[in-house]
Amino acid sequence: MSQTPWQIDGSADARCTLVLAHGAGQDMRSAFLDTIAAALFADGLRVIRFRFPYMAQMAAGAARRPPDPQAVLLAAWNRVIDDLLGAGTDPRRLLIGGKSLGGRMASLVAGPRGVAGLVCLGYPFHPPGRPERLRIEHLRELSVPTLICQGTRDPFGTPGEVAGYALSTMIRLVWIEDGEHSFRPRKGSGRTWEDNLRAAASAVADFASALTRGAP
Repeated sequence: MSQTPWQIDGSADARCTLVLAHGAGQDMRSAFLDTIAAALFADGLRVIRFRFPYMAQMAAGAARRPPDPQAVLLAAWNRVIDDLLGAGTDPRRLLIGGKSLGGRMASLVAGPRGVAGLVCLGYPFHPPGRPERLRIEHLRELSVPTLICQGTRDPFGTPGEVAGYALSTMIRLVWIEDGEHSFRPRKGSGRTWEDNLRAAASAVADFASALTRGAP
């Protein structure tokens, strides 16, 4: 297994395995990912989380630092996938994804690695306030079934902005009502953060079930 400690919820005989990477500034044990993972585990999925090298260093006591270069992040993803496939995980039952940065990096390796599906929780289509700096070129030709859960108030990509993008037909978007980048709604919305996290987890569970239903 990977030298980086993993957080594993669920057993290897679950109907599918979903690997989630954390966002740029949140650990794999953030409240966001803890809640999502718990809901998916309760729905019968195995959820695996891991830390990118820079986050592992911070978790070990190092000072706060920015994310690793993209090449390092992608190498970390490939090591995790290699470990899982080497341990016997069926690629037809393997989904990858993550929160923000973690999901974006997963979207860059999902096609080449032949995984069953991709899950992005709050995709950073562009930096906040910089809608011209798009991060979608590879999403135009994405060949992997993909679910993107996005808050309707996400400054990294709003419904109006995303509607104008020429994205692959393999991508399904689920909008989380009144959510920002971590799906938190406003107090006056009539919704709670827990409501929105449950909605996202339910969408992921349905997506995973549909993808793996026909797998042996």
